[in-house]
Parts: sequence; structure tokens; C-alpha cells
Amino acid sequence: MLFFRKRLPKIFILSYVTIAIFFFIHAEVKLSIGDQEIKQDSVIQLTSIHSIKGSKLRGFAISEEKQKWYLTYTFVSENEKNMFQEQSLTRATFVLNGQVTEVPIPAHDYAFNMQTYLTSHGASGMLSVTSLEKISEPSGFLGWIANRRFQMKKHIEVHFPLSLQPEAKALLLGLRDDVDQQQTRAYQILGITHLFAISGLHVAFLTYIFYQSMLRLSIRKEVAIWCLLICLPIYAILVGGAPSVWRAVGVVEILLLSKQMNKRLSIEDAFALSILFSIFIQPGVLLQIGFQLSYAAAASLLYSSPFLKKQISVFKQSFWITFLCQIGVAPILLFHFYEISLSSFIVNLFFVPLFSVVILPINLLLFLVSFILPYLSDLIFLLYEPLRLTLTTFILKIAAIPHQLWNPGKLSNWQVVIAYLGVVSTFFVLEIQYPLKKMALTLGLPIVLIQATPYFDSSIEVTFLSVGQGDATLIELPHQKGVILIDSGGLLRFGQEAWKQTDDPFEIGREVVVPFLKGRGIHYIDKFIWTHADSDHIEGAEEILEEIRVGEIHVTPAATSESALQQAVQTAMLQKITIKEKFAGDSFQLGGTQFMYVSPQDKEYKGNDDSLVLYIKHELFTVLLTGDLEKDGEEELLNAYSGLQNVALLKGGHHGSKTSSTLPFIKKLNPKITVFSVGKNNRYGHPHVEVVNRFKENQMPTLTTADMGSIHVRYNNKEMTIRATSNKGIIKRDLSQ
Repeated sequence: MLFFRKRLPKIFILSYVTIAIFFFIHAEVKLSIGDQEIKQDSVIQLTSIHSIKGSKLRGFAISEEKQKWYLTYTFVSENEKNMFQEQSLTRATFVLNGQVTEVPIPAHDYAFNMQTYLTSHGASGMLSVTSLEKISEPSGFLGWIANRRFQMKKHIEVHFPLSLQPEAKALLLGLRDDVDQQQTRAYQILGITHLFAISGLHVAFLTYIFYQSMLRLSIRKEVAIWCLLICLPIYAILVGGAPSVWRAVGVVEILLLSKQMNKRLSIEDAFALSILFSIFIQPGVLLQIGFQLSYAAAASLLYSSPFLKKQISVFKQSFWITFLCQIGVAPILLFHFYEISLSSFIVNLFFVPLFSVVILPINLLLFLVSFILPYLSDLIFLLYEPLRLTLTTFILKIAAIPHQLWNPGKLSNWQVVIAYLGVVSTFFVLEIQYPLKKMALTLGLPIVLIQATPYFDSSIEVTFLSVGQGDATLIELPHQKGVILIDSGGLLRFGQEAWKQTDDPFEIGREVVVPFLKGRGIHYIDKFIWTHADSDHIEGAEEILEEIRVGEIHVTPAATSESALQQAVQTAMLQKITIKEKFAGDSFQLGGTQFMYVSPQDKEYKGNDDSLVLYIKHELFTVLLTGDLEKDGEEELLNAYSGLQNVALLKGGHHGSKTSSTLPFIKKLNPKITVFSVGKNNRYGHPHVEVVNRFKENQMPTLTTADMGSIHVRYNNKEMTIRATSNKGIIKRDLSQ
């Protein structure tokens, strides 16, 4: 309709539609998964996207058939690992033996999705590599660039102080693997993560320095421009080719070329063409968060330039640039990360110029001086390092201030539409110079609608999180009346040689449970229940306490003295969270939902049979969550509560061990559905075949998190609905029958 109203030529409309159809077909073909097979002794070439952590090499590689694969290789010895670390691997050629592996399903709806990651990089699938032998060094011009990048990385490691190396690698080479996890989280809270990635600011700064330097050397403008045209793509490859880099480089290249050809394109046209080129080369790039954020931020400034030009003072212009960028990317941040930084609107006013004008130039200067006059650079480091560490301390302190994040949870599709309607309306208000108080409506109304949505949900939901061989169960009450988390998952960590350990080991609490809570918009847990002191139930508790506010903790009697609970207890005490011992008979109520502990029967802690067992009743919906209860504990529970029967939902005790879920117990409870929380291919064989058969013989359906991912059981209007992350169908049960 827009085309017709503007009375554009029909040939233009036809061309537009033809290009759209072409790009759609091209994307379908390019993203289609071909033959997912890999020959033994296959020759592959490693790309720049790879990393070595602990005992594993992970990254993308291109096969002889031009297929891209994501491979994982485990080093057989420390010497082999050291050998790989001390050489450039990008564009090096290897012979491998391995096999195609199944792409894992996400742990839950808000967890890292490996299939999406593969698609976004145009990969066919995953390879588990058993042997990897290098047969040739990086070759050709691209190989030469890869070697230069590796040598620059090694130069930083030799000449920069250890504390400054991660920042220098990130700002100069686009390598962010070494950035400290605590600092990364602080940057996220303050909304300044983008400053530690090479982006348009870096490209603009270096382009200006390079161009002006050539002019000062009396090089003609035409020659300087052609030098830029040649050097900018080389720079993009050198720093890893992130979407934000290619966006900036692409726009500059298109504008410079058009100028050289006397065809002056507008910056808007150059911006649009850079998007088309990116999608043509790799359609999956649309799924990359960096691509979405980079183009959204750039578009926010580009199409607001008339408004920004009207801002006379530097402060006002800086404020509006920050404001427009932040609201422009806010819906994307909420969709992918479920929270946005409120302090970023102010913090970026200080940090953007600081990093652009001070920190980036200093890193570049120190890098160059360390080549020419290393002794001088060492002297500068003596002065600069304490100042930079002071700034880091300052960043960590202001990041520790509470309530800096707005966490409404992951936006649904309709909420994304509402959010962007609010953003576009705000741009419109600014563009036509409406009174600024109008923004209270354009931004405030979408925020209210998004924030209020959960309060209209009248259902109760129990989620069994897929945390591997462990337990973590979340209960969300109707109308946001309360949130209860039972256990936190955890890993049984066995002693490893030092060279196999990583600087940032996988943490179930921080990397699985917390993203789920944030994805649901949960920033406060009313009751955090620790059923017993086993690592697979409680190891992740400390990480959750550090990220999410908790009202009180319930623990089985005498368990707080157990070693597995010590770190979590100390963290709770530092945060002044009340820890209460609970046992059979203790109860509480939240809204219209009743909770009662039915085990343990005594206050002496002996292990699994002293797990806190919680019985929940909400209208017709009854739930029994058994922790690691085994045969003796089940007998004691039935003897103490003979009226406990016919539950709607049962969490199978001890992950389906053959020492639990005895026949008298399950026949008395007669659950409509039973869930076992287990890890895929776990070493214990849980749930045990005898237990599974026992349920089958009694026509009691069971589900496992290993097969289904996280399992959601929702009750509303007398109906129980079960769905799983794997999307293997939806089960419904009418509890009124």
C-alpha cells in the first residue's frame, strides 16, 4: 500500500518484490541441511571461531565438501594441548576422524539453543572428533592475516600485564574469551558490554586516524580513499569479522566506492545495502544477536539524525544518542536476555567517551609502543595499570548497587510488537517535536502492559528443570502470588588434572537455573527449599543466591553442617537470608495454595531418606515432590500419612533409582503423571528399568527430563497440561474425572 500511495513506478515495485523472493529462496537453499555425514580421514580447515578451554578444542571448521561443522575435540595429553595453543589454528588444515553427533535440545525454553547457533553460522551439524592431526599451516592471504592475528595475540600476552591482557585482546583483536566472568556480569548490569567489543566506534576511530595520517603524509585524497577501501576489509578479517565490524566497514566501503564512481549514495542506502550483502553471504546471520543489536542501534541513530542535529549542546546530544540507542535495542535485549539495564542510560554518558577517547587510544598506543620501544611501554604500564584497575574496582562497585535491572522476562511475539510500537512512537514524538511528556505514554504504556501480563495468569505451574543428573523444581503460583524453588541442580565434580580445568567451569545454577528464572521474569523467590545435602541437588544454590533475591530458605534438619551446603549457607548468611529447618507437619500457605512437609519424621540427618518431601494442594491439583526419598523413607511417609493418595503429579524419588518408587508407595499414590529428573546417558542408569517397568505395569505414565528436556506441568480450570522443551506433544488430563 505504501508503494501505491507514493505512486512509485511499477518497475520499482516489481523489482522490489523480485528481490524479496530471490532472497527468500536463496536463504531457504543456503540454510537447508545437506547430507549430514563425514568421512573418516576427512580434511577440514579450522575457522577463526574456535577456542581452547580446559581439555577441549571447540569451534567451526570447513570440510573439503565446503560444509561447515561445529567440532569438539578432547586433547589426549597436556603436551598436545600446549602444542595446539602455541600455533595459529585459523585456516590451518587438519585430518580428522570422528562422527556426527546429535544436536542437544536446550535445557529449557530460555537456555542456549545449539541448533539456532549452528544455523546462524551456516553449519550442517556437530562432530565429535576422536583424532585431529595438523597437515598444513595457514596458507594464502587469509592464512597470512590469521598468522598476524595470532602473533599479535601472543605479543599482548608477552608485553601486557596479565590484568590488562583480556581488555587489549578484546579491543584490538576482538578476542573476548579471557574476560573475567565477574567483570562481564558487571558490564551486563551497567549496559556497557558493547564497549568491550569491536564496533562502529572502533572502526570510525581507526578510519579517521588512518585517513588523517595519510593526508598529513601528503598522500592525495584519492589514493588515501583507495587505501581505505583495501585496508578496511583486511582489518575486519584481522579482528574476527564480528557483525558490528562488517556493518561499519560495509557502510564505509559502499559510501567510498559510490563517491569514487561519482554515484553518491545516501548513508541510508549504504546501510540497507550492507544488510542485503550480509544476508546474501550468510542468511543465518539474521539469527545472530550481535547482528540484530548492531543494526538496530545503528538504525536508531541513523533515522534519528535530523533530531540529533538539532541538539546544540554536546551533553544533550550525548544523552539523546545514548537514549535512542538503548530504547532501539531494548526489545531485542528483552527477547534474548530477558532484562535490560536501567542504569545504562546514565552510565553510558560517562563510559562511551571514556572508552572511545581514552581507553581505546591508550591500548592502541601501548600496543604500538611495545613493538618499537618495549622499555617505554613497560614504564607506561607502571602508571596506567593501577589507574585501570581502579576503574575496574569502581565498575564492580557501582554494578553491585541493587535494582539496576528491569526483568519482565522473555517477550512473547505480541509483546515484541507492542515494545517496538512504543519505540517507533517515541521516535515519532521526538521527530515532530511533540512535548516530551508524550513519551510517558509511548514508552510507559508498553512497559505497563508487558509488566502486568503475568498478573492475569490464573494457572499454577510446576517446572522440572533439565539440570542433568540432579534436581531443580520451580513452582509458580497464580497471579504472581509466589515463587518456590526446590533444589538448584549441581554437578558431581571429580578431581581433574590442572591442565584439564577451565578458568570458568560450567555452573548449573548460573547457566541453567538463573536464565530460566529470568526468562520467566522472576527476580524474587519466596521460598528456596533445600531437600538434602547432595551436590546434585544443591551445588548450584550459591550461584542462584548471588543473582536472585530470596525471602527465606527451608532446609531439612541438621543438614546445614554438611560440607556440600557450606558455601551456600555462607552466601545466605552474608545476604542475611533466614534459614529455617523444616520437617513433617510444618506447613504454609501462599494465596490459595497449601504446602505441607510430610517428611522427614525426625530431626536427625542421615541422608536421602531425610529429604524434605513437600505436598502441594491447589484445588484439584495435588503434587508430591520427594527429593531423594528411598524405600525406608517411603514406608515411614505412608505410615505417618495414611490418607495421602491419588496425587495428580509425582516427582519420582532419587531420580528413579531401584531403591525408590516401591510398589506399595506408587500404588497408594496412584499418580496421573510421574516425572524423573535425570541426566542423559547418566552413569547410574537412572531411571532404573525395574522402576520404569513397575510404572508401566500399573499403567502409570512417566516422563524423564533426559528425553524431554524441562517438563512443565500447568493446572488451570480443572485441567492439567504437560509440555516439554523438546516439543514432543502436549499431554492433557482432566482432574475433575
